[in-house]
Amino acid sequence: MLWHKTIGEGPNLVLLHGWAFNSDIFVELVNKYKKKYRITVIDLPGHGRSPDIDGGIEDWSNEIIKLIPEKSILLGWSLGGLLSIFIANKIKLNELILVAASPCLVNTEQWSFGIRKEVFDQFAINLKIDSTKTLKRFVSLQSKNKSQIQELHKSIQKYPASQSALNNGLEIIINSDLRTIYKNISTPKTCILGDLDTLVPEKIQHWYVEAGAEIHVFNSGHLPFLDKSFKI
Repeated sequence: MLWHKTIGEGPNLVLLHGWAFNSDIFVELVNKYKKKYRITVIDLPGHGRSPDIDGGIEDWSNEIIKLIPEKSILLGWSLGGLLSIFIANKIKLNELILVAASPCLVNTEQWSFGIRKEVFDQFAINLKIDSTKTLKRFVSLQSKNKSQIQELHKSIQKYPASQSALNNGLEIIINSDLRTIYKNISTPKTCILGDLDTLVPEKIQHWYVEAGAEIHVFNSGHLPFLDKSFKI
């Protein structure tokens, strides 16, 4: 069973964090909305306080689904957003909210809203050589606020993800293309982006609009939910 915690009262809201992090990244968001929602936070497989789960996106999603109450709003950030798309195609939700997330994080000839595969491949190599240094570099991509970056790195160090989880998560990121799945999801869809995000570019909003999503853009990097003006 994955580590999880539920707090607050109201409609069910489930939060899924991103690669290498843990659910503590949502502490401020939980405190802000616990009087409005019944919030469940989950540590992804092998992240935070959760045990490893072998396999790919389906195996991870199946474990997460066990913890999602009926009629939930599912909010996924970054890798958590990718997982949320997959989950929304398997169970009934009240709403799907993606935050700084993409259905396909790798560029192809027909897709320019991701990152070159060579970058991810090199990242995977660096992760095996020196995971600490590589994770520091990854954290630095999240924000330009130095104090915020330091806090993020402390959070990762407190509950470090296992090497297996980091590798599996990276494989999910590299190999997942959920564009068609996302377009076919009938659940109300919202997408929240940061106009300074270097991982999920703001220009992807046009694709999301065509796919039936409501769009909100904040003046932030890859962490729009930490912006004071962020709203659900």
